Amino acid sequence: MKATRDGFGEELYDLVAADKNIIVLSADLSSSLKVDRIARDFPHQYVECGVSEQNMIGVAAGIAMTGKISVATSFATFNPGRNWEQIRVSVAMQGLPVKIIGSHAGLATGPDGATHQALEDLALMSVLPGMEVFVPADYQEARDCTRALIASGQPGYLRLSREPTPALDFGGSEFVAGRGRRLRSGSDATIVACGLTVALALEVADTLRAQADLAIGVVDLSTLVPLDTALLTQLAQQTHAIITIEEHELVGGLGALVAAHLGRTCPCVVEMVGVEGRFGQSGSKEQLWEAYGLTAGNLQNHVIKALERKREWLLDDGS
Repeated sequence: MKATRDGFGEELYDLVAADKNIIVLSADLSSSLKVDRIARDFPHQYVECGVSEQNMIGVAAGIAMTGKISVATSFATFNPGRNWEQIRVSVAMQGLPVKIIGSHAGLATGPDGATHQALEDLALMSVLPGMEVFVPADYQEARDCTRALIASGQPGYLRLSREPTPALDFGGSEFVAGRGRRLRSGSDATIVACGLTVALALEVADTLRAQADLAIGVVDLSTLVPLDTALLTQLAQQTHAIITIEEHELVGGLGALVAAHLGRTCPCVVEMVGVEGRFGQSGSKEQLWEAYGLTAGNLQNHVIKALERKREWLLDDGS
């Protein structure tokens, strides 16, 4: 049981140890973002900016202009939440290799409540031209995403969670930045998930196969930008029914990105599960996921609804 922020911190430590060009910045949250060991062991590659998140982005942009790679770390509600204008103008418009790290994202932040539960960060970052966006599903994938983020010459955003989660079985599927991973094959419908909801998608697909003999595919879309459009189009052509699930507002998140692409290229039935027009609140991760519909039961209902819509759509289409 390890959190995605742990995977980020451990991978970044190894990368910093091997490359003096990487400079890590913190807004007084080094232990929360798991970069405190870097501050201790590599002080010349660490900048403590204090509780001054917007200024941190200006410093990170300036460092990147000298040819180095800047890694700016904070909570997602602050970074990008508080920093968006600075990220837009000083980083994205300049195309600088500044890596924005937002931890404690989503409802899984739990008792910290609405002010600290980023449910809009993916929308904020995916709309910026040239900004890569990563959402790892577990500890190991967080390490993979961190390597890809640092290796890229573009600005990028990495969304992390505080909640420890079990390691996922990717079935030998290799991580490749910009590509989705097919974790289950299925001809009836496909669930597309990112982050902590990937485990839930796998649970529902396995349950429906065992109890209803339904072949439901599962795709882990750890890179939201660039979107794996080729895979999504292929899935839509094969199953005609896509269900997305995310720990984020539906507006501007995973579901919106998937639906926008398929609507332009390969229309099919799309059902979206996520937070709908609500801020977070205080509670345990389990309580909040139940209250906001991020449950196996609700996802299963949306799969069944998608299959019913698919049958009606194919009949109307004459297929």
